[in-house]
Amino acid sequence: MSTTAKKVDQTLNQELAAMDDTNDWETRVIVVGGILGAVVGLLTSYLLIRTSKEAHAGPPAITTGDAFKVGITAIGLVRSIAALGERQR
Repeated sequence: MSTTAKKVDQTLNQELAAMDDTNDWETRVIVVGGILGAVVGLLTSYLLIRTSKEAHAGPPAITTGDAFKVGITAIGLVRSIAALGERQR
């Protein structure tokens, strides 16, 4: 490993250690939420593709109305998750 790579690795390790020391819960919430969102998005896409292939072996025919319904549902889900932050311990 080159000296530059070692310095970068050492710097990253120091930054990660500093994050652990500060106990920054906001960063952890954002990172975990982002990872979970990506995983759910990938799983949903996979299921859409699989269902479309099983039904008619082609791309799904998504109408504007379908997209609107999914969008409204997603907004409701986001509002519900955001409301969890209002609860007292």
